[in-house]
Amino acid sequence: MNRKKEKESGKAEKQKSYGLLIIGAVLLIAGILFSVYTYNTSYRESTVTGAQLSEVKAQIGAVKEGTQEGDLEALTAQSEQLSAEKLSLERPYSYGLTLVFFAILLTARGIYNAVIGRRSSGSRQADVKRLAQAGLLAALCYIGFAFFKIDIPVGPEKTAFHFGNVFCVLAALLLGGYWGGLAGAVGMTIADLTTSYVTSAPKTFFLKLCIGLIVGLVAHGICHLNQARDGRKAAMATVAAAFCGMAFNVVADPLVGYFYKTYLLGVPQDIAVALAKIATLTTGVNAVVAVIAASVFYLALRPALRKSGLSVEI
Repeated sequence: MNRKKEKESGKAEKQKSYGLLIIGAVLLIAGILFSVYTYNTSYRESTVTGAQLSEVKAQIGAVKEGTQEGDLEALTAQSEQLSAEKLSLERPYSYGLTLVFFAILLTARGIYNAVIGRRSSGSRQADVKRLAQAGLLAALCYIGFAFFKIDIPVGPEKTAFHFGNVFCVLAALLLGGYWGGLAGAVGMTIADLTTSYVTSAPKTFFLKLCIGLIVGLVAHGICHLNQARDGRKAAMATVAAAFCGMAFNVVADPLVGYFYKTYLLGVPQDIAVALAKIATLTTGVNAVVAVIAASVFYLALRPALRKSGLSVEI
């Protein structure tokens, strides 16, 4: 009876809210308009700069091989200058697309609040705890990508081996799909926006959010990881959740990346295909590392967090 009353009171405490929906809709419209404008201005200029950069890199390769004469030092300086110019021209369009993806998420949450309702202030206190932990894990996601990566150039573009996915998975295991997904999406997106991977930021936001949602669903929605008392069952649930999230990423990253680069960034199809093939390799390696490392980290942290009361109830 008491549980029924608690559930009924919990439902009664939910209040419909339209503020987030309005904010999300306004940001979505602004993001679309800004993206269209920057695509037709600065981003189109960046494609011209990218073509020039490819030519200069080809000349550098020819000079190194001895098939062409030239000043290697001057060509290298020109390449660096064109790379910096291309990056600065790409940033506005990438910011616009990232805003669109973020606004879509806010709008979806706003629709939920308008239809289902938002939780009471008492339950929102738990969200403050999640927010603080999500901020810490977002910072770790940023560090894992920005400082622990190996770049692999492919024409004017590139991909990388990195440790960012480790903390994306760990965030979802610790905080659940929604907050963990947000932590991974925000941390990795900021890492892209502040490095030479700026054009990948919108795609990163979408994929890392999906990774978090999948890992959280399997770990806490299906396997009920937080309620697991047996160490072996907890380990199996942890590895299964991490595997599912990374399996999604191994398939989705090259596939989404191909269509994203071809149709939103205007990358030539041959380069987009080459990037997709190499991304399959790098994503696979990153996935194996993420499953192993995130599982080890979570299983090591889990007992200490439970004893200290810092574990989040999901």
